[in-house]
Amino acid sequence: MLKSRRNILILAGAILAIAVVAWWLFLRAPSTPPVYAVRVVKQLPHDPQAFTEGLFFQDGIFYESTGEVGASGVRKTKLETGEVLLDSALQPPYFGEGIVPWKDRLIQVTWKDKTGFVYNLKDFALRDSFSYQGEGWGMTQDGKRLILSDGTPTLRFLDPETLKQTGTLSVTAGGCPVKYLNELEWVNGEIYANIWQTSLIAQIDPATGQVKSFLDVSALGPKDADPDAVANGIAWDAAGKRLFVTGKYWPQLYQVDQGAKVDNSEAAAKIVGCGK
Repeated sequence: MLKSRRNILILAGAILAIAVVAWWLFLRAPSTPPVYAVRVVKQLPHDPQAFTEGLFFQDGIFYESTGEVGASGVRKTKLETGEVLLDSALQPPYFGEGIVPWKDRLIQVTWKDKTGFVYNLKDFALRDSFSYQGEGWGMTQDGKRLILSDGTPTLRFLDPETLKQTGTLSVTAGGCPVKYLNELEWVNGEIYANIWQTSLIAQIDPATGQVKSFLDVSALGPKDADPDAVANGIAWDAAGKRLFVTGKYWPQLYQVDQGAKVDNSEAAAKIVGCGK
């Protein structure tokens, strides 16, 4: 009788231990990030010939970089009209990519040339060039470091003065690596990233690399069959708390807010399903 009771207690203890471990693993398991639509606050003009690669907003002006060999460059445009105030072409063979401001400088990377350029922010006069490993896609900064994407799930941190790599951040969603991170923006302490060939913007925790949520901008942009006219371009007006988005060859640039939660996002499901 005592032996039977002892066996029952051992079995109950084992079941309890398994339940505790299972609950602990459940709590530690990465959660699937929610997806939110965007609400358009204002629609603004944007150059439909611009193959947008980088975008930021500073002192009431949009700064934009464009890609494609022979059509790459950097420009300043007016907020309300889209009028180009200043532009500077990037000569072949370079394919322009992301841009970021740092103090009185504008820093630009290129796609596959492993070469970046430093300009005067005021007049785009070329000051210097630098080299880096891998590809260059998007750029932003957190006030201390430059942040560079290269199409992989890994973001790179660069020293803004030496432009040398100082660290990396692996980006995941639901435990899966998030590849094709493209244009970047620092928004209220988070990294926002366009995900190439999708309509999603990942909102990334810079401490952990985990995607906290997605913004879905599929309702925006031209409704044509051009596969290159993808969402790409995020700008944050820190003073006015305004978020702007656009895309390659889009004739509009939008001021948006977070909208309603989206259920059954196929694009997000594919990302958190590790591409399955």
